[in-house]
Parts: sequence; C-alpha cells; structure tokens
Amino acid sequence: MTATPPVVHIVDDDAAFRTATARLLGASGYKVALYSSASELLERLPGGEPGCILLDVKMSGLSGPQLQDRLREIGCRLPIVFLTGYGDVPTSVRAIKGGAEDFLSKPAPKKELLAAIERAIDRYGQDRDRDGRIDALRSLVSKLTPRELEVFALVVRGKLNKQIAHELGTAERTIKAHRQQVMEKCEVQSLAELVLIAERLGVLSAPHNSINQP
Repeated sequence: MTATPPVVHIVDDDAAFRTATARLLGASGYKVALYSSASELLERLPGGEPGCILLDVKMSGLSGPQLQDRLREIGCRLPIVFLTGYGDVPTSVRAIKGGAEDFLSKPAPKKELLAAIERAIDRYGQDRDRDGRIDALRSLVSKLTPRELEVFALVVRGKLNKQIAHELGTAERTIKAHRQQVMEKCEVQSLAELVLIAERLGVLSAPHNSINQP
C-alpha cells in the first residue's frame, strides 16, 4: 500500500451494507467514501487520490453498469469492483469487457473482497504511472514545429532522408537538419528510441498526413 491510504468509494443503495463494508475496509487500512446512488458519486466525483470503486449493480436511478459507462465517458480512471446480489453472466461479461477489475457476488468472503480491492488499487497505480510516462513523451513531441512533426512522422515510418525530402518538396540537407532537431527535442540518441516514442503516442497508427501537435 501507499503511504497515503487509498480510498475505496462504496456505491450501494443498501445502507446496512455500506456501513458494514466501510467498517471492514477501515479496519483493513483503507479510507472509505460512501454513496447511496450513482448520481451521488457523479455529484461528488473523486479527485486524483489512489483508490477504486466498489459498485453495486442494481440501484435506483443509474445502475452500476450505466455508471461504469458514464465514468468511462468522462475519463474517470478509478478501477471498479462490482459486488452484487443480483449477478448474472451477461451482466458480469459486460462489466469485465467495460474494464471492471472484478465481479463478485454478495456476500463476498473477506479475503476475496480485499484481494480484489488490492488488485484494483495496484492497477490504478500502474495506469497512473503509464499515463505519466505518456504525458512526458507528449510534452517532448509538443516542442516540434509543424514541419519537424511531419519529418518525425515520416522518419519513424522508416523513410530515408531523400524520400522525405521528395515527399515534402524540400532539400535533403534541410531534412537532415530537421531530423537532428527532432532527435534533440525528443531527447533520443537513436532511431529505435524515436520509434518507441511514436508507438507509445499512437503516431504509427495514424496517417502521417493527419498527425497534429499533441
């Protein structure tokens, strides 16, 4: 666990369940936030603290899967553990395909519940670390001028300087200069490193003539 206790956001319309689960998780070292409905969580949307969401399936208003969809739409990255007394195969399959960490039936054994929450919180940390690395790479590429960005997109696709010069209608020595600037601004020493940046930013999956500044 991290130095700051992760927050488990319990969303369930059963007050007795919320209270009992909050007591269990608090005794296990977690901070807990309680919500009686999906709309209440959306009104008090969690910030950037590490944690996860423990979510019921059937509730008045938005259901658990509907809340899952809504959170994905607004970019909330907290992993979800579904815990419900009304589980069925289609619902569980939808939840897992939608990115849920786990789908447990009430009453879940303490060991099983805590293990699922721990996995969800570990996943949050991994996702946050990956996002941080991507943001750092995006910041480097954002330093490129529009022409350097065009050269970058062609270089990482294996184009030679002569080919790039022909495609962009300029001199080969100009492309060499742009290429050097791209390498310096992206803080890399080799083409392999530059290609790795392009892969992580999704540049290689986009048409080179549609690449924009990140």
